Amino acid sequence: MTGRRALGRRFGWLWAAFAVSSYGTGLGFGAFPLLAVLVLHSGPTEVAALSAAGRAVGAVVAVPLGPWVEFRRKRPVMIAMDLCRFAALLTVPVAFALGWLGFAQLLVVSVVVAAADIAFKAASGAYLKALVPPEDLLVANSRFESTMWTATSVGPPLGGAAVGMFGPVTTVVADAVSYLLSALGLRAIGGTEPQSARTGGARLRAADLLEGWRHILSHPVLRPLFFNAIVVNGLIMASEPLIAVLLLGRLGFAPWQYGLVFASPCIGGLIGSRLSRRLVPRFGQRRVLLTAGALRACWPVGLAFVGPGVPGMVLIIVVQLGLVTCIGVFNPVLATYRLEHTAPDRIARTLSAWSISSSTSIAAVTMVWGLFAAVTSPRIAIAGAGVALLATPLLLPRRAKAPQGAAEQATGLT
Repeated sequence: MTGRRALGRRFGWLWAAFAVSSYGTGLGFGAFPLLAVLVLHSGPTEVAALSAAGRAVGAVVAVPLGPWVEFRRKRPVMIAMDLCRFAALLTVPVAFALGWLGFAQLLVVSVVVAAADIAFKAASGAYLKALVPPEDLLVANSRFESTMWTATSVGPPLGGAAVGMFGPVTTVVADAVSYLLSALGLRAIGGTEPQSARTGGARLRAADLLEGWRHILSHPVLRPLFFNAIVVNGLIMASEPLIAVLLLGRLGFAPWQYGLVFASPCIGGLIGSRLSRRLVPRFGQRRVLLTAGALRACWPVGLAFVGPGVPGMVLIIVVQLGLVTCIGVFNPVLATYRLEHTAPDRIARTLSAWSISSSTSIAAVTMVWGLFAAVTSPRIAIAGAGVALLATPLLLPRRAKAPQGAAEQATGLT
């Protein structure tokens, strides 16, 4: 598993589509907070509300999408979600050019993109499990993870430079076009995909909406991983708009500096994702998940001590490098474990439920932390998130493995 493994032409197109959209997302890193701060002159509460409300409403809209995706061919769904994100993002530069851009439009676009993201991830996870042999899932997930972090390391500095040279909506255009190119790449995969069979009738049932959560909460290992992931992601992402306000506003960082301090440490994600497929055969999934999961909680508290100038930039880079390396190890192992222990006929609903819960928790914690920052200061709120993260390893699973029946059900043997 540690060597270079060819996964076939169809996976190559899937990987290429993922790569181009990831680079577009990297270029557009922080684009909406940047527009809110620099163009609309929004404060920390408004910036936090933009991040939170877009995720929360998008998650609510996505609730029926999980069952809808489950019982349809996955590649057409992925293409449709790419085109939806392309169209939504393209409205932002059009409105800016016409002088109509406002906070409400950014919010609506955030909702559409968030809902489409959830549906796309649900479809892509199910499609990947059908496309790649089980023994290659970790290799495939680690390649996606390394590509994402490489794009994040390259995209923000280039995006910051593009904003400085061509204006604040440049990266939004690049992000939109990347989704169009991704749709074209998915179209090029070709081949046939069987229609997923619906059991229990053709009409959407309430049970279909809840099946993903039911599977997660009944699984002895997925359940603690789920709670750990949504709390950790919520606390980390809640700090993002506050860090943008602190760096771009109070500390006077230029957009290119803001992009650089969060882009350069992403090399750690590339390193971590490559390490993951070497560590698992040696130490096992459980030990890697526990160790990387615990270590990733130790870093963010350091962001509370950032100051202006070069020392502040160095501190952020060091903290982010440690955090991202641990995340780069943890994420592909978690993604692989989740696919391995979920039956083929409920993957989309499980991934959708996971993403909806994560988005909702991020939205809730972001709103709370935005209010916390308004009452105190962005720096104190960032420190509070870091301290809270130190307790999250307590949520990681202690059980060695899932019961045999759950593993057999996930592989379709029962």
